[in-house]
Amino acid sequence: MRFDIVTIFPGFFAGPFDHGILSRAIADGTVEAVAHDLRAFTEDRHRTVDDRPFGGGEGMVLKAQPIFECVESLGVTPKPTRDTTRESVILLSAQGRPFTQAMAHRLATLERVVLICGRYEGVDERVNDMLADEEVSIGDYVLSGGELAAAVIVDATVRLLPGVLGHADSARYESFGIADSELAVDASLGPDGIPRSTHGAGGILDYPHYTRPAEFRGVAIPELLAGGDHLAIRRWRRRQALSKTLRNRPDLLVNAALSDDDREYLASLMPLNE
Repeated sequence: MRFDIVTIFPGFFAGPFDHGILSRAIADGTVEAVAHDLRAFTEDRHRTVDDRPFGGGEGMVLKAQPIFECVESLGVTPKPTRDTTRESVILLSAQGRPFTQAMAHRLATLERVVLICGRYEGVDERVNDMLADEEVSIGDYVLSGGELAAAVIVDATVRLLPGVLGHADSARYESFGIADSELAVDASLGPDGIPRSTHGAGGILDYPHYTRPAEFRGVAIPELLAGGDHLAIRRWRRRQALSKTLRNRPDLLVNAALSDDDREYLASLMPLNE
């Protein structure tokens, strides 16, 4: 998979891309990630990438011309005929659709993603209309530029590629995990018929995790986790995940994959959250 990042600060990505899982994926050839200097596509000696907005107003706006020429130089298929099941051009902007785990899963199926880093007051809207397939935001806040957002999207997507995390199920059983029809739905057995200690999150937050020592500063791990009852552990973890989601992100429960037992348990918690 290849990421092309259009930015006025290509050196920014030397840090995020040089560490951890992402750096290993790049080193072994699973991923290519290339930052392109937008200033190299300007037409004046000052390498100007922005200008004042028509109609007045505060701030400066990134010009369409250098962005179009940069993206076109990459050999990306023009928007009207672009096969978005293979490649996608994304404009990073505070006005975009929220980036989600489901979106990361979709991007991980593509061969190529071009990320355009917005900056200043915004980007000439013709970039959004004529060049980008979608406009994406990583949260309800404003950043100085899209570089941080681009690094977030690359990291969230790359870790979903086969082999990157080492274990095939690592990205399935975690917060925001999407419902997967291939996973076992039986509460006691995993896909291979063996009791699992984890299961698909189904769109909710992950359960609490503990490791050694069993007691730290007078606080012990839940006693149940030290036993060998896998069914009881699975039930406890599921309910802890539901409880945490209700407490921190109740909005996720609207579209989560919930069983009748899940709904009954959540109903029992409601008086505590009113």
